[in-house]
Amino acid sequence: MTITSTAVQEPSASAAPPAPEAGEPKQPFVKRLWRGRPEDPRWARPAFWGLLLVTAALYFYNLSSSGYANSFYSAAVQAGSQSWKAFFFGSLDAGNAITVDKPPASLWPMALSVRVFGLSSFAILMPEVLMGIGTVAVVYASVRRRFSPAAGLIAGAVMALTPVAALMFRFNNPDAMLALLMAVACYFVVRALEDGRTKWLLWAGVAIGFAFLAKTLQAFLILPPLAIVYAVCAPVSLKKRFGQLAAATATLIVSGGWWVAIVELWPASSRPYIGGSQNNSFLELTFGYNGLGRLNGEETGSVGGGGGNTGTGQWGETGWDRMFNSEIGGQISWLLPAALILLVAGLVATRKLKRTSVTRGSFLVWGGSLLITMVVFSYMAGIFHQYYTVALAPYMAAVIGMGSTLLWERRKDIWASLTLATAVVASAAWGYVLLNRTPDYLPWLKWLVLIGGLVSALGLVFAGRINRQLALAAASVGLAASLAGPTAYTISTLQEGHTGSIVTAGPAGASMMGGGGGRGGGPGGGGMPGQNQQNGNGNTQGQGQQGGNGNGFPGGGMPGQNGNSNGNSNSQGGQSQQQGQGRQNGGMPGGSTGEGGGMGGGGGAGGLLNGATVTDEAKKLLEADSGDYTWVAAAIGAQNAASYQLSTGDPVMAIGGFNGTDPSPTLAQFKEYVADGKVHYFISSGSGGGMGGSSSGTSSQITSWVEANFKKVTVGSATFYDLTQKASSSDS
Repeated sequence: MTITSTAVQEPSASAAPPAPEAGEPKQPFVKRLWRGRPEDPRWARPAFWGLLLVTAALYFYNLSSSGYANSFYSAAVQAGSQSWKAFFFGSLDAGNAITVDKPPASLWPMALSVRVFGLSSFAILMPEVLMGIGTVAVVYASVRRRFSPAAGLIAGAVMALTPVAALMFRFNNPDAMLALLMAVACYFVVRALEDGRTKWLLWAGVAIGFAFLAKTLQAFLILPPLAIVYAVCAPVSLKKRFGQLAAATATLIVSGGWWVAIVELWPASSRPYIGGSQNNSFLELTFGYNGLGRLNGEETGSVGGGGGNTGTGQWGETGWDRMFNSEIGGQISWLLPAALILLVAGLVATRKLKRTSVTRGSFLVWGGSLLITMVVFSYMAGIFHQYYTVALAPYMAAVIGMGSTLLWERRKDIWASLTLATAVVASAAWGYVLLNRTPDYLPWLKWLVLIGGLVSALGLVFAGRINRQLALAAASVGLAASLAGPTAYTISTLQEGHTGSIVTAGPAGASMMGGGGGRGGGPGGGGMPGQNQQNGNGNTQGQGQQGGNGNGFPGGGMPGQNGNSNGNSNSQGGQSQQQGQGRQNGGMPGGSTGEGGGMGGGGGAGGLLNGATVTDEAKKLLEADSGDYTWVAAAIGAQNAASYQLSTGDPVMAIGGFNGTDPSPTLAQFKEYVADGKVHYFISSGSGGGMGGSSSGTSSQITSWVEANFKKVTVGSATFYDLTQKASSSDS
């Protein structure tokens, strides 16, 4: 068996249909839209529209079951729909006290949607679904250009049916926009490799620049492979290549830096505090908490941050196999083994093509992006959540589409048919392993996947020696077996709502952070040893020991917290709704977010990762004379504040930002706000010093000052302090 004589020939790019001859009428636009390129099979364009239609149907299905999803970002979306200043800065409230701990680009489409359609779960999440459909289209378009419509359809289907993609393109975290823009950047670089035109590289810089404004430095992960591939493979002179890369870099800096420059130059006294930073600086946030801190674990101000790179910790074990372990595997890794095999095969098959080969360049662009993102995710010691892996989905999907069809075309060569069979066996075997991690979930499916994959592989080994119909049947069975597992997990994801800061895809038990426990709970949504799961009927099921004294995590913590709360409580439009479906994937400090739950039983306050239940009585209290105040209330931590803000529609100040650890406002500033009559109520967290944890933190100082000086008001299980009324001796 040799490979030397089987290198593929460089196909001609199908970038555009051939120009009509002089006097020949142009094809009508509608017909072109439906028929596609003249050289395409008649089924190609209808199949593409069908792919997008199915993706839309899946992603829009049951969309509002997630309520406000991550209320942290939903509150900022609401604020941006009420105040253009809050819109620009990404403020958590329309009073512009503090921003979210990310730049605001991902919030802008959602805030505009809410301005048009009004505040609702659907209006918030609809732009995310559209980004998901757009990502599928971009992956298809890029793969189809250089390979074939079938390759594009396979890539698009893999993209749409990846469980973590189905999760995050129906959720309001920044990762949806990031994944879309990263796919767009790869598409433009491949276009630039085709003809060396500068404009495509500039557009790639724009895409990455705006991706930076969605999730800061994560957008730069794929810059090394993209730059290196273009510098080596572009069909222009070396001097021009470096000049184009310099121009693209300048474009990136402008497209991502204009907002940063305005924020840094804006007087701090007249803009909101930069959430997540310790010095009110976006640059500090970018390179600290959201930058190097994520790599080495030294995130000042984070939840339990500062642990350093020890190889294991509350965010899971690091190492080469991280993407495949029990915490991450079910989210993204179903087809990763096949993608890696096909990537190597694609590079081997194209190794003898000329330097400017776009076929090989496509493998290098998408495969390089896949590898570098996998490596960084596998070894980063800081905050890491399972849903981050959605960034891998476009790269993985493209490699599978390209590699599988390339080997199919070369199936008469024994090495190609064997490699294709190996990729199918790897997918089937790994699918069996992943499904076996949840043995009570569709127990028959793992056997169907395994047997189907093995049967397909047997046929693919002889694909070049049997008739085309039998070979196609074998390939179809292999594709179905490979996609069966992720499709089942995707359907499970679509059937349930997801709320809180930490969410995971798939059925219950599919992702176990820390190696134990149930579905929700700890950082990463996988549960911690000793946590409880609470079902919608109120039954609490113990997982492990009921331990934990909350050390290190104010208000409860790990282990021993309450986690997965089926029947999530979302407060939409000011009305508390108990939804039978859904999971509270989160709940580190304070755990349970049911009625009166929260920070150590603090009376209605939410946990760090989930919001609070807002009763009608509490809502009525806050809405009284709300127009007389800049903030109807102040609360420790953003999720707690967000719940009350979303319920009332009025600004609520998040003291200390997301974690309660940001030094904003200071005690002196808060006293000034109170003296000026800008804040009406203080919402007690019930944790004695708030989520800030340290007794010397500003959150704790403010809490102590309020409790010592103002009148306590109890509404049901929730405790408030009226900042317009001094405490009497009987209150203390």
